[in-house]
Amino acid sequence: MKKTVRYSAAIALAAAASLTLSSCGFGGGSTDGGDAEGKTTLDLLVPSYSDNTQGLWEDVVDGFEAENPDITVKLEVQSWDNLESVIATKVQGGEAPDIYNGGPFAGFAADDLLYPVEDVVSADTLSDFQDSFLANAEVDGTAYALPLIASARALFVNNALLEQAGVAQPPTTWDELLDAATKISALGNGIAGYGMPLGSEEAQAEAAVWLWGGGGTFGDADAITVDDPSNLPGAEQIKKMIDAGATQADPGSTNRSPLMDIFIQGKIGMQVGLPPTVGQIADNNPDLDYSIVPIPTQDGSAFTLGVMDQLMAFKNDGDKQDAITKFFDYYYSADVYVPWVQTEGFLPVTKSGADALSGEEALAPFLEVLPDAQFYPSTNPQWQATDGAFKALFGQIQTKPAQDVLTEIQAQVDAS
Repeated sequence: MKKTVRYSAAIALAAAASLTLSSCGFGGGSTDGGDAEGKTTLDLLVPSYSDNTQGLWEDVVDGFEAENPDITVKLEVQSWDNLESVIATKVQGGEAPDIYNGGPFAGFAADDLLYPVEDVVSADTLSDFQDSFLANAEVDGTAYALPLIASARALFVNNALLEQAGVAQPPTTWDELLDAATKISALGNGIAGYGMPLGSEEAQAEAAVWLWGGGGTFGDADAITVDDPSNLPGAEQIKKMIDAGATQADPGSTNRSPLMDIFIQGKIGMQVGLPPTVGQIADNNPDLDYSIVPIPTQDGSAFTLGVMDQLMAFKNDGDKQDAITKFFDYYYSADVYVPWVQTEGFLPVTKSGADALSGEEALAPFLEVLPDAQFYPSTNPQWQATDGAFKALFGQIQTKPAQDVLTEIQAQVDAS
């Protein structure tokens, strides 16, 4: 593979892939948490990240049950499209899983449905998490979820297209990015300078790249502030890129995954990508000449934005607490956790996991930023509504004034 990596600092984002696997389904334990053989039963609900997900969790369950013959784990795998409706239905019906892999959790914590993580994990395991990731799972100073995976994003650059367009170096600022992308688009033949996915798949992520790259913010645990004036420079730069013809056609309805496929085919000059993008290139176009560089910002300064998914434990049966602790300690042991996260193509959230993968060249640019990652305000109870508002409305920025779009998103969040 022809690949160079230039990465002194990067932006980390997380976004998980949505591939559907069939559900195994919970079997439903008895009210005392045990089955007919006197075993404790743990119900585990997880989303599918890839075609590997179900098999990886089955391996974890098999290994755990072999070491803990008095505990049975019943696995249910759902697609990301269905996950939130499934968990909502289960919680409302009084059938919450004992362990859940998901995103937003602040609402569950506010309703006193979750164990504080210090009650369901050993001190050694707890101390192994990257501090910034564990802090992002706190509500009012108490962590109610364990970090599961991280993802990092950086700018993937087609070196050959930059050279053809007469661009000497990958851009570091917005002005340089606009100039380079415009020149690449001018090459014609269906080539786009910058791949800008503003469609519903992950509009909030592309928005964060630009709004936060200009010094903006989505808010914090106390308040969502999408219409903050600091977000306007980034929003206006998005329109500037589109109006200049520096992007693909109709970015407002373009989703990230299919757009990245076009980059991999060699038809896009630059696009923000994830660690799994490296493997996708290796599988589908190993001769692609590309670089991984920091995402350009307004003034060229670096910032790091992180997203993670979590594992959390519902307080269903009090006598399951010890079994949950054993499961978490087993799963996060390096010899179990590292192969799991590596196969899924994401980044570890534990210090031991980062150490184990530190020699992986392809992951090195992304691992570097994990300890200092910043995050979406996911502990704000309105974050889920904010995420949905971006996905529903932000694509309109290609045809509406930037401030109007930000105001509409804020209004939808405030009404939630």
